[in-house]
Amino acid sequence: MDIEKRVEESLTEQIQIVMPEHINGSGRLFGGKLMEWIDIVSGVVARRHSQYNVTTAAVDNLQFKAGAHLNDTLVLIGRITYVGNTSMEVRIDTYVESMDGMRKPINRAYFVMVAIDKDENPVRVPRLIVETESQRAEWEGGKKRTELRKLRRKEGF
Repeated sequence: MDIEKRVEESLTEQIQIVMPEHINGSGRLFGGKLMEWIDIVSGVVARRHSQYNVTTAAVDNLQFKAGAHLNDTLVLIGRITYVGNTSMEVRIDTYVESMDGMRKPINRAYFVMVAIDKDENPVRVPRLIVETESQRAEWEGGKKRTELRKLRRKEGF
């Protein structure tokens, strides 16, 4: 019988304060630094879901909606949206949080992570229990994104 897990079981939140070493020449957060943090959150989400080590297989739809600046508090929230046999799609939303707790979205990304065993071979991941309308919408979107990824691979992209 397949193991099943809920979205909430692997939900992950990470907090960062933007420091001087994170800033580019324009006074904004390096996009690559944010991508690093997103990749870490995605990895934690996928590890929690699969209970295996994981590797990043694809980055989709990385959308920078606004910048972050020195001393901003960033909140990164990751959740499983779709699972295949050995892969998991993880959505990561990044917000700038003001001192009063209000959050402004600055980035959304979808990463595809693959669970691997100790010999680095892909392993089957738990099925995802989809419970809410929002989770169902993400699942349907994940199916479409998976088909687009397959098409891009077939076309050499």
